[in-house]
Amino acid sequence: MLNTAVQIRDGAICYSTGKNVADADQELIHRFFSSVGLTLEGEEKHLDAVVGLSGSAPAYFYLILEALSDAGVRHGLSRDVSTRHASQAMLGAARMVLESGKHPGELKDEVCSPGGVTINAIYSMEKAGVRAAMMDAVDACIKRNYELARLNE
Repeated sequence: MLNTAVQIRDGAICYSTGKNVADADQELIHRFFSSVGLTLEGEEKHLDAVVGLSGSAPAYFYLILEALSDAGVRHGLSRDVSTRHASQAMLGAARMVLESGKHPGELKDEVCSPGGVTINAIYSMEKAGVRAAMMDAVDACIKRNYELARLNE
């Protein structure tokens, strides 16, 4: 499974090989996919979860970026400036997770000052159910992927 960011060589790819695949072929598969993004080998039984998590995630993030951009426009920024700032913030946050090795919650806490503006924004997001909505979206994607796979059997 891969996502659309492979178009810019920054995708997320998960593949599974069977026990009958030769080591040399496994290495070739890994090198091929690594040329277009982060490549991880996984178990076949987890591929539905990968579809819901990273295969469809670009659409989730586009929706979030669009909402953030809309908020910037609502407060007077141009669409271009708003979209670029939101996109860079998301890119930087993702790189911090990947490069620091820290848990996303720990990095979030580093941004939130006691009594500050960010913790108030996080509270608002939690109250609105953003975390649960994201988890539900992944669940819905996995369920539909499973249904579609069974239709094709």
